[in-house]
Amino acid sequence: MPDHAPGAAKPGHDYVRGGLRFATELIAWVATPWALWSHSVLLAILADVLLIGLPAVFSTPGDRPGGDAPVAVPGIVTILLLVIQLVAATVSAWVLWPTWIALAVTVLCLIVPVTELPRWRSLLRATAG
Repeated sequence: MPDHAPGAAKPGHDYVRGGLRFATELIAWVATPWALWSHSVLLAILADVLLIGLPAVFSTPGDRPGGDAPVAVPGIVTILLLVIQLVAATVSAWVLWPTWIALAVTVLCLIVPVTELPRWRSLLRATAG
């Protein structure tokens, strides 16, 4: 039985929740390679390939409003991929930016799991197909 009415947005797929989630992903995609660049260009590129590529290839069936990814995975994998992004965004912010910006990014990354709870509940009930 679906968790939402037919035609309604799936849990966690409204503009506010999705926007907060995307903001943290974008921070991770930009800040992580930036933080790693001075240590290793290869590592910086690899970080972005992983942070962008893994979620593009692996997703839980039915989670994406625009369609599913090529490789179906259980909901816990989709959740863990987002958690990796949140950790990367937080750590990179503290490495790169002044305290007030890093603190704002940290607060954002702490808010996202709270806003994601409906989606995560739905994902935990989902199977890889």
